[in-house]
Amino acid sequence: MIFTIEDRLSDSPFVERIWRAQIERTGSFSSIAMSGWEMVVSRYQDKTYMTIRGPETRATLLPVTIVGTEFFGIRFKVGTVMPHLPASSLVDEDVNLPDASSKSFWLNGSAWQFPNYNNADTFLNRLVRKGLLARNPVIETALQGQLKDLSIRTARRHFRRTTGLSQSTIRQIERARYATVLLQGGMSILDVVYEAGYHDQPHLTRSLKYYIGQTPTQIMQKNGPERLSLLYKTDPLR
Repeated sequence: MIFTIEDRLSDSPFVERIWRAQIERTGSFSSIAMSGWEMVVSRYQDKTYMTIRGPETRATLLPVTIVGTEFFGIRFKVGTVMPHLPASSLVDEDVNLPDASSKSFWLNGSAWQFPNYNNADTFLNRLVRKGLLARNPVIETALQGQLKDLSIRTARRHFRRTTGLSQSTIRQIERARYATVLLQGGMSILDVVYEAGYHDQPHLTRSLKYYIGQTPTQIMQKNGPERLSLLYKTDPLR
């Protein structure tokens, strides 16, 4: 196993998941597509970094070369924004925030202590109090299919400005992630085609190779890249 990983929910309405991982050995893994963005703290020996990672629109095979690195991340719900650093400017990109000291980093002109897996909720509450996190309610409403008062054109502008992605792209990413969880749980490929709403098996295969980096058979047999990045069970978007 290249790395161990665990995750948990958060009380914050802005957050999808809180996770941590540790690199156990060298190798490679598939960083799968994700619709949201995240804050990631990485530690190796006496050095700590805070990185903002934007949405990922396709799977990427990444090498792992440094054993012992520890990671902790906060993954935000689609529609959550940091107003001074919007996710739309970070699609398929990341940025390291500057260090303030060995134990803190600069964010929006202030020094913040690096959070950890256990005190993440306290850190999130401080971000909210300082006005550094906000949500666009149009996004969640649209993804649940409940948008009635806005035109399609207006909704598209909200998605592009807030997430950097189209609503269609978000749905495709989330459907691929949902299908992967079903396959990992032992559901047959044909049943996954039906349950996740694909046209046929080739459609499923193309989607998973693009967004997950593995074919359905590789996901079921675990003979593709050794590990997928963070994946968890969620309700499908309809």
